[in-house]
Amino acid sequence: MKRVKVSNNVIRRLPRYLRKLDELSAAGVSRISSGELGRQLGLTPSQIRQDFSCFGEFGQQGYGYKVTALRAEIANILGMDRGFAAVIIGVGNIGHALMCNFNFKQWGFEVKAAFDVKSELVGKEVEGITVHHIDELESYITENHVDAAVLCVPKQYAVSTTELLTSKGINAIWNFTNVELTAPESSTIVENVHFSDSLLSLSYFIAEDIDEKAAKAARLNK
Repeated sequence: MKRVKVSNNVIRRLPRYLRKLDELSAAGVSRISSGELGRQLGLTPSQIRQDFSCFGEFGQQGYGYKVTALRAEIANILGMDRGFAAVIIGVGNIGHALMCNFNFKQWGFEVKAAFDVKSELVGKEVEGITVHHIDELESYITENHVDAAVLCVPKQYAVSTTELLTSKGINAIWNFTNVELTAPESSTIVENVHFSDSLLSLSYFIAEDIDEKAAKAARLNK
């Protein structure tokens, strides 16, 4: 597939389209218009058509989009059919939870190995994935093809582990360390995940709603 430079905002919306199309398919919906898709996602029909036009023409005027076909196109754009190889570094609370509860294969990744320093974990299997000692990480990456690393180490080891990964040419890092990581001197892509960001956004909207209701009540009581 020909790749063109697409804005980050468009890329961030693609998973939303994918989830909605999965919901529609599960509900037995076979076809949907850009207007109805936009209504369900809180987007304008023109925004949806503009987003899809970055990758080709997927619908027909007056007919809309075939749900299964559009879902397959978006999955292809997102690389879900590539079977990317991943490793998990840090099998603490977050790493262990991801291994046990997150379906990496569903989203196009296969976790090949995990790494930790705890002797009680090394040599064990978690959901069929062997946990190696962290000292074996460098040689493992050298000897095996790895596309992405899921980084769940304690904050104090985030930068040094990232430096090791970038030096070995890892394509991407999914970072759960709560440290804002960058890799400007390498081609490694870093996706920083901060749970607090989402919670604080929710906090803002709760506070805004409470303040608006309080202001409205004050006006009515005058």
